[in-house]
Amino acid sequence: MKKATIFVCAGLSIMATCKQSKEVTSTNTTNHTEVVSENSELYDPNYTAEDNAKKNVRPVYQATETRVNNLLHTKLEVSFDFKKRYLNGKATIDLTPHFYPTNKLSLDAKGMDIHKVQLLEGNTKTDLAYTYDTLDLSITLPKTYKKGDKYTVYIEYTAKPDELEAGGSAAITSDKGLYFIDPDENIDGKPTQIWTQGETEASSCWFPTIDRSNQRQTEEILITVPNKFKTLSNGLMVASKTNPDGTRTDHWKMNQPHAPYLVMMAIGEYSVVTDKWKKKNGKEIEVSYYVDPEYEAYARDIFGETPRMLQFFSDRLGVEYAWDKYSQVVVRDYVSGAMENTTATIHGEFLHRTKRELLDGNNESIIAHELFHHWFGDLVTCESWSNLPLNESFANYSQFLWDEYKYGRDEADYQALKEAQGYFASAKQQGYVDMIRFDYGDKEEMFDAHSYNKGGRILNMLRNYVGDDAFFESLRVYLTENMFQPAEIHNLRLAFEKVTGEDLNWFFNEWFLAKGHPELKITQEYDSILNKVYVKVVQQQDLNHVPLYQLPVKIDVYSPANPEGKTHEVVINEREQLFTLECEGGKPLLVNFDADKVLLCEKDDDKPVEQFIVQYYKGKNFLDRYEAIKECSNSSKEAAKKVVLDALDDKFWYLREMAAKSLKRQVAANGEMIKNKLSTMARTAKEASLRSTSIRQLAKYFEGDKSLLPLYEEATNDQSYDVMAEGFAAISKLDPDAGVKLARKNTNEKNSTIRSVVAEILAEYGDVSDHQFFLDAMKKSTGFEKYGMMSLYNGYLKHQPDSEVDKGIAVFEDVARNGNTWWIKLGGYQMLNGLQAHFSKREMEHNALAESLKKDGKTMEATQEEGEAVKCKNQQERINALLVELKSKETDKNLLQYLK
Repeated sequence: MKKATIFVCAGLSIMATCKQSKEVTSTNTTNHTEVVSENSELYDPNYTAEDNAKKNVRPVYQATETRVNNLLHTKLEVSFDFKKRYLNGKATIDLTPHFYPTNKLSLDAKGMDIHKVQLLEGNTKTDLAYTYDTLDLSITLPKTYKKGDKYTVYIEYTAKPDELEAGGSAAITSDKGLYFIDPDENIDGKPTQIWTQGETEASSCWFPTIDRSNQRQTEEILITVPNKFKTLSNGLMVASKTNPDGTRTDHWKMNQPHAPYLVMMAIGEYSVVTDKWKKKNGKEIEVSYYVDPEYEAYARDIFGETPRMLQFFSDRLGVEYAWDKYSQVVVRDYVSGAMENTTATIHGEFLHRTKRELLDGNNESIIAHELFHHWFGDLVTCESWSNLPLNESFANYSQFLWDEYKYGRDEADYQALKEAQGYFASAKQQGYVDMIRFDYGDKEEMFDAHSYNKGGRILNMLRNYVGDDAFFESLRVYLTENMFQPAEIHNLRLAFEKVTGEDLNWFFNEWFLAKGHPELKITQEYDSILNKVYVKVVQQQDLNHVPLYQLPVKIDVYSPANPEGKTHEVVINEREQLFTLECEGGKPLLVNFDADKVLLCEKDDDKPVEQFIVQYYKGKNFLDRYEAIKECSNSSKEAAKKVVLDALDDKFWYLREMAAKSLKRQVAANGEMIKNKLSTMARTAKEASLRSTSIRQLAKYFEGDKSLLPLYEEATNDQSYDVMAEGFAAISKLDPDAGVKLARKNTNEKNSTIRSVVAEILAEYGDVSDHQFFLDAMKKSTGFEKYGMMSLYNGYLKHQPDSEVDKGIAVFEDVARNGNTWWIKLGGYQMLNGLQAHFSKREMEHNALAESLKKDGKTMEATQEEGEAVKCKNQQERINALLVELKSKETDKNLLQYLK
């Protein structure tokens, strides 16, 4: 799954999860689960396992689910009550005991009405005794079955997902499994759809199953829908039958086993665009894209690299794509980023883009991520959610592999830098946790920047250490030996050890089975007598919670005698270490620590700026030049300034963009040259991001310079919406009246980027006549854009009369009541709180002015101000009463934790 990184709450960024995992190191190796309450006087989540052991407290251990019965095959027959938002289902489930004899079967079935539970033997159905507590369906079998015996259970039921208690996490914002989108067909501009989301254990919200990742089954689904809808599910459609009542039944069949959370349906009025991909045996499989009809013409622009990705990943891994087809569908109001359901990936609607919109971003990384899961996650599945990095770390790393293959190493390293920065930021906010962790409080906590971002960087380090040939051969061994099976982290380690011949426990223990990362202080000292440079490395991380790492690292020394650099391979494995390295011919020109730039660490590399200057020109990697530009941009030395200016011509676009953002110190001395350079980039740069940045920096560096107006006007006609938006913003800064006029001409623009910049301009300079734009924009926007639009609308309202503010209060009330995700609803609450604070400020201002007027003897005017203050107080009380009412009725547990 590709999580959506979301930013909610004023001043609070939420990355992956909302709860901080308990910092408890697990040493429990039994199969029993023993949970210590956080309210226990003995339990301290900040203690190590050893600390708690001294107090006779065992750490939390989330054991892999014991397998009593194994799923073999599930057949579902489903139809829908759109008005009630119900699924009417029949489930035929084939099972077998895992090992021990049993006469019991326990199925997960959340919030259902159970109508029949029967044993199916041939054509004979026998009623079975069962108990049901709305979550667990416990069935008594008519006899004891032994290993190797097979039996079949038949269940008729009604699934009622909208009546389930709301749950989920920041990564997967809802866990009700089955979603009806506008089933009453009364929301203007929104299609009616049904779709599912099974991860982590939400498939059991719409069909009875053993909803665990260590189960595997084949399956088939017969979906009955009105004729106008298309359906999609796992595997192949083997039949489609038109029914007399205007419905149609599509029969989808999945002949290869996979985990229950990967079972899916998607139903809607889709346009389907089809490609093909050929396997080594010559068999062609269908590669299809399900999109809203208005995006049919752009489906191949959005997804067209998929066949090439299938070929690349199959070749790179040495394991061919194993499944019978590959489909991708875009759904409305999705509860996450995307989901790798086997052979049928679901994407959120943000993937819907026109060819022009794709100039500003193509989402190929998400497409690659979900496809790669079909090896890591679908073909080989983590046996428990504790082992989730076996799914998500690899999917994250696929983005690096694809970028490296298609766009080159600089692009891959740039994207990897952003992933590492995301991990560091998340860890600082939420705390460090083990990568493979058995002490989580809720399985949803596993969907965080550790499992994704950190995991991808760990795999890159492992690849660098063992070498490309061994790395990909190890992955081939892991995939082939565990194909169609659940796996844990030790299966991966053993595959690498089998290939390399090396005991790699040291690597897996410190990176996958522990928390944190190295925090390094690097200093150097040159010995002119011995022609040596002494490099001191100190591991500064807290060793009470984070390992003392073993770090194989390369250090390149550039000296007068070796101006192209000499590589020294060292191993850091102590708290403090001093390395003596040759440095012939004089003082080192550059000591480049971690010369391959693969180490996931925070480092303080204490060296003079002169070395960073050499690093820019001599370094071998993107990160060499990135670090140099960052350091040189903070220096007043002329040679350092020259690095930043030279970086405007760097071979990689982002470093040119980075340099463009780092010229503030040089505008006074080199203003005309910088203006000309940025103007040229604004007009001619191939990358839309670089053109838009150039416009933005020109407006920032040369504020009020009307000679740039023609360039800004050119930008408003650029094919890139991002560049166009920067042109709008720059013009509005130079001439607010012209900016407002331009914004009003584009209020009907469908593109969200233009809609946002229009809102930004009108929020600052607009009047009552612009209110309808904001009302329409609030209806049209979804997801992250809606959250941003709420903030701009809130800013607009603060400049408007109370009659207009009243309309805004109604809008935010509707969002808080009916938002489709908890964090959108939270935005509604925040905006209401913001307006309440606004009226409080205005009340104080009116009262202060009234007091001043009284002192001046202006009684009538003072009375008017006091009247305005009363109106503001009344508005505050009205909003407060509304907030109290809304909070009293709120049931979403994710939202409630922020409303306390």
